Amino acid sequence: MSLRIGFDLDGVLADMDTVLIRHAETLFGEPMTRRLQERAVDGGVTPPSETAPAPADTAAPGGTGVGETDIAPAVSRLAMTARQQRKLWRHVKSIENFWEHLEEIEPGVVARLSAATTERRWELIFLTKRPSTLGATAQVQSQRWLEAKGFSHPSVFVVQGSRGRIAGALALDIVVDDRPENCLDVVVDSKARAILVWRDDEQQLPATARRLGIGVVKSVGECLDILTEVDAAGQPNGIMDRVKRFLGLNKSASA
Repeated sequence: MSLRIGFDLDGVLADMDTVLIRHAETLFGEPMTRRLQERAVDGGVTPPSETAPAPADTAAPGGTGVGETDIAPAVSRLAMTARQQRKLWRHVKSIENFWEHLEEIEPGVVARLSAATTERRWELIFLTKRPSTLGATAQVQSQRWLEAKGFSHPSVFVVQGSRGRIAGALALDIVVDDRPENCLDVVVDSKARAILVWRDDEQQLPATARRLGIGVVKSVGECLDILTEVDAAGQPNGIMDRVKRFLGLNKSASA
């Protein structure tokens, strides 16, 4: 039985932070970017979960709006005001085919993911909350980006709502994401396993992540190593048992 996997884009495969920081520097000046760099060197970057705007369906009037919560980690690290965040986001939405201009966080990883998907016969779908910008739809831009990076014929869903309910509806086995709250949705609202790509300091990792059965990796490369081992194990026990074993998870997420 083939693994059914959902992959997030921004923060997992696509480097949105660098582009947002560059545009923030253009709009608001170099000191803002320098402040981010200084805080990173000092180890004082505030965890995104503590400063990110509320989700779109609960945001206060005048908030950043649907889909913009996905940029929260980058803009929160810049210590921007709500007005600056709105201005930055309006600027982003005015850029034609913005989502096609991003680079990979890990160079070559999309092509590696494509090769593994073909070799292991995985059924893979990309999930994103990207809102519309000028140019093609967010879905088409994302498909073009993935193809340009080496993934042929990608399936992309632009989605809203709980990633767990989406995982359940699509009968996914695994969801890979960089947002702890999305991973929490997966383990609470579905039977899928969640893998959190966490590149920040481990001390900033939410304490509930491992306790709730969320696997944690430092890179997509490490994630692919695990997924390949899971798929190649060839043991009689089920996929989920193998996933838990390779992620070091001995109990189910609902236990």
